[in-house]
This record gives sequence, C-alpha cells and structure tokens, in this order.
Amino acid sequence: MINPTSPLSAMPISHQSSALTTNYPLQADTDQLDERAWQDPELSLRDFVAGISQLAVMGVIETTGIAEAIHREIVLRPLGLLNHRYGDLWYKGISGRMYQVVKGITSIVGHSLAMGLKQYSQLMHHTKPHPLPNTLSMVVNVINGVMGDHLVSNNNPLALPMTLYGVDSHHKYTKPILSEPGNTTQTVYTNQRIKGRVVIILHGLCMGYINWQPDDDASLGRRVIKNLPASTVLYLNYNTGQRISTNGRQFSQLLEMLITQYPDITQIDLIGHSMGGLVSRSALYYGSEQQHDWVNKVQKLITLGSPHHGALLERIGDVVQQSIGKLPFAGSLAKLGDIRSMGIIDLRHGSVRDEDWHSLQARSVLPDSERHATPLPQHIKAYFLAGSLSEEGQASKVSDLLGDGLVNINSALGEHTTEHTLDVPQERKAVFYGVGHMALLSDEQVLDKTVEWLVE
Repeated sequence: MINPTSPLSAMPISHQSSALTTNYPLQADTDQLDERAWQDPELSLRDFVAGISQLAVMGVIETTGIAEAIHREIVLRPLGLLNHRYGDLWYKGISGRMYQVVKGITSIVGHSLAMGLKQYSQLMHHTKPHPLPNTLSMVVNVINGVMGDHLVSNNNPLALPMTLYGVDSHHKYTKPILSEPGNTTQTVYTNQRIKGRVVIILHGLCMGYINWQPDDDASLGRRVIKNLPASTVLYLNYNTGQRISTNGRQFSQLLEMLITQYPDITQIDLIGHSMGGLVSRSALYYGSEQQHDWVNKVQKLITLGSPHHGALLERIGDVVQQSIGKLPFAGSLAKLGDIRSMGIIDLRHGSVRDEDWHSLQARSVLPDSERHATPLPQHIKAYFLAGSLSEEGQASKVSDLLGDGLVNINSALGEHTTEHTLDVPQERKAVFYGVGHMALLSDEQVLDKTVEWLVE
C-alpha cells in the first residue's frame, strides 16, 4: 500500500476527509447556503476522477507486489531458500530489481498524474464542482466499505467523512448539517430549528444514506415523519471501511456537537441497519465512557439485521484466507485477503471496542472468546429485528444459521451463550421470514414494525 507520505498522498481534493479547523454558525432561517462559510462534504466528479486515478496506481503496485511474492516463493521454496537471508539476495537480483523498476515507474506515473490533477483543480477552483450522480455515489460507498481504511491512510479523496444529513421543510431533498467533529455546516431547515425528538437512521456496510431512499414516500424516513410529525429525521453517512470503534467514537463526538448546536433536542432515537447498529452501540459505549450528554437523551435503539455477535460470511472468509496462507506456493495469495477493510474484519465477531483489536499487530480482531463484552446502557430501550431467507413454518437449524443470508438470527437478536448476550426482552425482538439482509431496508412489514416500536 502506498505510504501516506508519498507523492501520491498529495492528490488534489476539493473534499477533505479530515475535520475543518474553523466553525461557522448554523443558520436556521434560510435555504440559501453560503458556500463561503462551509465545505460541502459531498464528493464531486473531480474528486471521483482523482480518487479512482489514485486507486488505479495503487492497484498496479499492489498487484505487482503480490506477483513478485508468488514468483519469489516458486523459485526459492523448492531450493529450501525461502528465508530472510536469501530473500534479501532476491531483491538484489535481476528478478527483484525488475519488480522494483515496475513499481518505480508506476509511482512516477502516479505522481505525474497527481500533479496534473492538482493543477487542473487549481484552475477550476472558482467554478462550482459537478455533484456526483447517485449511481457513482453508490460505487463510492462500496469502495469505502471494501477498502475505506486504505483510502483514509492514503488521503484518497474518495474517503467519506462522517456526515449528518437532514431534509428540508418539505422533505424533498437532503443536505449536510454536521460533518465530522470540527466541521460545522449550515442547516437547510426553513424557519425551523432542530428540537424535540430526533430520529437518526444509520446505513450498513458498503452503503450510504441514499440507500434509505429519503425522497421516496414509502421510505422509512417518510414513514417516521408521517407517524411522528413533530420529530426530525436525520441520516448518518460514514466510511464503513474504518474500524467500527473508530466510527463509534466519531459518531459520539458528532452527536455531542449536535446537541450543543441544538440545545432544544429532548430525545434521540437510533435506527441502525446491519453495521449501523454496531456503530450505534459503539457510540453509546464511548459516549457513556466519556460522559457525553447526548447519551442521556437516547431513549430507543432499533437494529435491523445487525451482527451483534458477528457475521458468518466474514468468519468463513477468514478461515479460507488462513487456509490458503498455509499452502505451498499459494501463501502469497493470502495477501489478497488483506485488501478487505478493517470494518469488514470487525464484523467477524461484532467487535465494537478498541480493545478488541488494539493489541494485535496483524489486520485482525480478537477471537470471540476474548472479545470484550459491551452491554447497553440500562436506561435505553433496545429493539432487535432479524430477517430469515426461509419461509415461516419452514425454519430449521440450518436456516437459523444462514439467517438473512449474511447475519444469522441469534446474532441479529443479540443472543449468545456467554456474558456477551444483550439483555433485550423477547417482546422487543422480532423475526421476519422470507426477508433477506438487503430487503430489511424496504420490506413493508419490517418498516411498519420499526415505526410501531418508535411510536409505542
């Protein structure tokens, strides 16, 4: 992976994933946003081109590195020379130097491309950047989920900042309200301050707030507004490739900023799909640990298909990677598994705390038996909903294990054989049959149940 201090890390960006150092007052009485006063956290086409260009260069370098490792293993292993001493000789030999030349040329091309894009960005600085279409935004969301931590470490403009979005007074469009601690944008609410009850909706892995289809009359957000007209619906957008605990800490800080800017907020409810439920739990843990005031305002947590105790697919992927790593001549292929993000790795056992990975050197997490228990704050009412691919009445141990295709039923309901069990009463749990993981976002019965829990 490219070093953050290399020339490629200086790619031109109109979007920064790091926090701004200046804050600007929020204005609650106008839809006209002063673009001088804040930096839009949404990506532009310029950002997309710059980010994809950097990824292309990174991909060539990474692929070359893996090819070299396989070549070295094939040549040296049969001779019994695959060790540190002869490995150094390899790099000084013709083959090793050849691979270094390829990497060097690629880096030069990438640096030249970066400089060209920087000059273009400076020339276009005073022109309004073209917004990214929803289709490309979804591509960016997937890239963040798969390798979002790599994007951050390489200052790639595709790395998404954590952002809270709200809808305008007519619920027709969304605009950012707060983006990462330190970066305060303006509100687009017309003659209305955010006050009273606030419902915040969080997406899952490889997705973004647009997956909730906030402009659709049948969406969850619209249903909440219809049934709780005095409430405010906000959407969280975040980089799902980062550690869950990293996102949890950041979300906690963002919520503390929110109630500081809007002191009339009296209640906060959190709804998380998949990873969004884990990020919510992580934020509650760190918010409680740091004695943040926003935690006391949270009354309900609703999770939809969240892998509270891990996702089977990630555990299978880890076993496959470890098995490949032990095979002669194929060990280098196991490095391909390192491309997947830390966020995905955290889903192996549902890790929501730094302690579950801080002590490890490798890109991994502690085994389930050593995972730190993270109970919910006692004052919060939690509601857990699970999906199942099987039809009602046809459930079996196998179907329960498969669950919604990504998360098994026990994990989604927070049930475990040890202290990791999340103490949620049975009447606040529900299983919907014939509903897959992604369908939880839009299934009529699931959305109706979610709103019912909010209203009760």
